[in-house]
Amino acid sequence: MYISIGSDFSVRSSCIIGIFDLDNCTVSKHTRNFLAQAEKRGEVIDVSGDLPKSCVITEEFGLQRVYLSQYNAAVLEKRL
Repeated sequence: MYISIGSDFSVRSSCIIGIFDLDNCTVSKHTRNFLAQAEKRGEVIDVSGDLPKSCVITEEFGLQRVYLSQYNAAVLEKRL
């Protein structure tokens, strides 16, 4: 099953590691560090088109991706 995360992007639900609210999780230094490292490695894909509200971390075929979505984390969790 696939889940739409915004801007005509869909990810396989079995590949989702976590869905996180950016307002709450970016308070932590460790989370900001993780996102900065993922950005340097080219693993961040911004599908929000605007200010992102959540991030979806996936791993498929050994590749980790961090999608920034304009949808709230609660909305994405309900879609699962």
